[in-house]
Amino acid sequence: MSKGKSSKTSGKGQNPLQAPRGTRDFYPEDMRRRNWLFAHFRSTAASFGFEEVDAPMVEHLDLFKRKAGEEIVDQLYHFELHDRHLALRAEMTPSIARMVIARQGAMRFPIRWFTVTQNWRYERMTRGRKREHYQWNMDVWGEPGVEAEAELLAAMFTMFDSLGLDRGKIKVRLNSRGLLEESLREGVLSDRPEVFAPLCVVIDKIDKIGAEAVTEQLCDPEGGVALTALEAARVIEILSARSLDEAAKFAAVGSPAIAELSQLYTLLEAYGIADQVPFDASVVRGLAYYTGIVFEAFDAGATLRAIAGGGRYDRLAETLGGKPVPAVGFGFGDVVIGELLEDEGLWPDLKPEVQDIVYAFGPEQKPAAITVASRLRRAGRRVELCLGKSKLKRVLGDAGKAGTERVYLIGEDERARGVVKIRDLAKKAETEEPIEG
Repeated sequence: MSKGKSSKTSGKGQNPLQAPRGTRDFYPEDMRRRNWLFAHFRSTAASFGFEEVDAPMVEHLDLFKRKAGEEIVDQLYHFELHDRHLALRAEMTPSIARMVIARQGAMRFPIRWFTVTQNWRYERMTRGRKREHYQWNMDVWGEPGVEAEAELLAAMFTMFDSLGLDRGKIKVRLNSRGLLEESLREGVLSDRPEVFAPLCVVIDKIDKIGAEAVTEQLCDPEGGVALTALEAARVIEILSARSLDEAAKFAAVGSPAIAELSQLYTLLEAYGIADQVPFDASVVRGLAYYTGIVFEAFDAGATLRAIAGGGRYDRLAETLGGKPVPAVGFGFGDVVIGELLEDEGLWPDLKPEVQDIVYAFGPEQKPAAITVASRLRRAGRRVELCLGKSKLKRVLGDAGKAGTERVYLIGEDERARGVVKIRDLAKKAETEEPIEG
């Protein structure tokens, strides 16, 4: 397997007993956290009427190239096998689009789908960015109105609320690619509308490299945009708008994009989240397939990368060879939100979910212990049967720390009498019951 166009690995400096850089092992305590977080993803999506879907982790390389362009190849884990050029999925949206196109003629729109998937992308690692991550996606296909955006943003804040993040800890910055395109094509790009997509790629970096560096790239005659200094200054001025009133100054009279944003904010007000979603004209999302409203979620202190991001991509199905279908969605990664929960002290103390422990004092009592454990499991209890020659003191100590409810004890006296001793750890009381129940 390789990343990039033709890179090969020699194995030098690699330790096969360590996970590859940018990937993670999940030990039991890590899995408890992951499962807890994913349960919040799924319960939030379900509460909004979304259904879960999935797709192969391996797709044809061309699917990602059609969606994002040739430049994406350098970030993909891709390989050739039996004359097929395949890639590990870097994101879920192309797969979802492929699934929609496959049944486009038979589907009843709009559809509400969500996914929780593992994705791979070879990137420079920073805090909150790894080369593999899990991502929660929610997508609405077949609804052209901003009701879909409002529903998705409401779901996102429902998720934040369920994790214990107070309002104000997260801000979702909102803009419209349509508004930006309207504003630029009225002036700066009136004679060169085709430059809009590469221009968005450049200005998407403004938070990372600053306005001065963005201006230099916009004016670079070899950079694909090649604006004059005055044109670049106008672009930076447009990006500085922080309210709809400010943005309207750069838009045409009767701008459809301004009207659409106003309608969206009315809906967000009804959801009670409008004050948590500030307008920010600098948010453009660098991917070329976005066509309308776009948004990104950040911690209020801006100490981390984007927690989530998304927007409208009405032309994606058409780009991939299907019929036009309006669509909007977001991706919400597990890594950054995990960092934020850690910073805020919001990870719960998650114990192993063992309700009962069954302990035999010697090998002669093991068959009876198995009988008890099997009976409890059939009743729906989560049961650990002690294996080998575990010491009772250690078993009881571990059970107390893990929040185990009961310990079942079988010695020779209990076996002979056909009973099992039950120690209730919370009540600190002991009772007996027949081994057979």
